[in-house]
Amino acid sequence: MSKPMETGPHDPERSVELLQLAQAGDEQARSDLLGRYLPRLERWASRRLPLGVRTMLDTGDVVQEAVIAALRHLDTIEIRTEKAFELYLKRAITNRIIDIYRRPRRPRVELDDALPSAEPSAFDIVMARETHERYEDALERLSESDCQLIVLHTELGMSTSDIAGELGKTPDAARVALGRALKRLAVAMTQVGSER
Repeated sequence: MSKPMETGPHDPERSVELLQLAQAGDEQARSDLLGRYLPRLERWASRRLPLGVRTMLDTGDVVQEAVIAALRHLDTIEIRTEKAFELYLKRAITNRIIDIYRRPRRPRVELDDALPSAEPSAFDIVMARETHERYEDALERLSESDCQLIVLHTELGMSTSDIAGELGKTPDAARVALGRALKRLAVAMTQVGSER
């Protein structure tokens, strides 16, 4: 077991070192990773939780549950950078939010073993990852209300009628607000892309 890590300013190299130690089974490093990432991820997730879910569950609990579950599988994945690790955790949290939101509505679907695999190519994976990073960075530049609209629509797959009910708006007001938010997202993604 390693000695306890000092808490201090966020250091990407230290995060990668902690990640490598945690992947090797070091429980203290795993605990230090939690301490390093939970506050940042809670701030990030609070903008994504629909109001209905926010009132039922504490954002911190949702984030902690998702991150702890993701860390259980840490030794089975290959992550070499701090940014990739953060994206891995954000995806785990997003999946958890989607599960929570859709749980009561999700019908049971039986999968047919005869269906062909829809596995993406390596190119598709790289392009999707780059686009996802630009999306995440652009979303951080938007207001909380724009972020909420976009997440409800794109990540949770809600219709404008559902969004209207969730946010206490009329369907027309929700449609107009979503359209404007998506335009601002497109501009922000273009800006992010040109800065890289």
